[in-house]
Order: sequence, then C-alpha cells, then structure tokens
Amino acid sequence: MEKLYDLPNSRQIRLIEGDITRISADAIANAANSGLAGGGGVDGAIHRAGGPEIMRELDEIRPTVGRLPAGQAVATSAGRLPAKFVFHAVGPVYRGGHSGEPEALAECYRTCLSMADERSCRSISFPAISTGIYGYPAEPAARIAIREVISFLRDRALHVQEVIFVQFGAAAFAVYETTLAYALQVDPSAN
Repeated sequence: MEKLYDLPNSRQIRLIEGDITRISADAIANAANSGLAGGGGVDGAIHRAGGPEIMRELDEIRPTVGRLPAGQAVATSAGRLPAKFVFHAVGPVYRGGHSGEPEALAECYRTCLSMADERSCRSISFPAISTGIYGYPAEPAARIAIREVISFLRDRALHVQEVIFVQFGAAAFAVYETTLAYALQVDPSAN
C-alpha cells in the first residue's frame, strides 16, 4: 500500500507499507540503540541489508561519541541499501510519557531531518522510531513524527523535498494514514 500527500510548497509526504530497506531514498533513518551496536527490528534489518560496512563505520564513530542520548543521531554511508546515508537515531524508551519521551522522540525526527538537509538530501525515509521494543505507543508516536515532519517541510527544509514514512504491516500503516489525514485535513480515502 502507498499514499502520497502533497504539501502546499511542492514538498511531499509518502506513506508506504513495506520494508524500509527496499525503499529508495537519499537517507534512511534507523531506529538505533544508544550503544550504536546493532540490534533487532529495524536496526537489525538495516544492518543485514546494508552489509558490514555500516557497522565498520559505527565501530569508528563509537569511541568518539560514546553512548548516544535519546534524540541524537550519527550518520554513516548506506552500504548496499538504496540510499546514500543512514542516520542512526536513538529513540526514547517509553516510560509512560512523563520522563521526556515526547521531546526526545521529536528531537529524533528534527535531528534526522536537519542532517538530511545539511547533506543536500532530497528524500529521507523513516520507520516508526521507538514503537517496537522501546514500547512507544503507535498513535502518539505517529502524531509526534508527523507534526515534526510537516513543520520541517513547511518551514525549514532547503533541500528535502520528500519524506517517506515506511510502516511494517497494515495496522501501522493505518495509524499513520489516519494521523496524516487529520494533520493535513484530507479525506483518508482520497489519493
């Protein structure tokens, strides 16, 4: 499944149900852990599809940055992925939403979008950061992601023309579809 949403300034948001490692974009946001050591879920899939060169780059970065706090990201090449860069963003572990998680999650998206713009990327794809093992509920996470992306595309993007939300499974796709429709005030059955 795929839907395209046009913003007034010729920017676009695309929503896809699928595998983020197969979607072509200039940059891919990775839901990384603070140790930048690879893992399961999206992180594991990106490392498997991208190949060992991504981890080799992280091995070189890790001594310099140590453990990354939630909301921060580092960039590597994309290895064999259909992209130029991977932005390894550390999302917050959900602890009820009253320990700074919403701001840290928003910062993940702002950081990755800024990194993409600084590198003259025209497109960036995002998974649903922190919604897997980190336990962030899907609907509030989608609201934060979509709010940050719309704000960036409308007000700050110089190079980024398209943001792609890649959701794994129909249920996750439906959450983003409904949230995008509300945020953009469009009929979800259109497109």
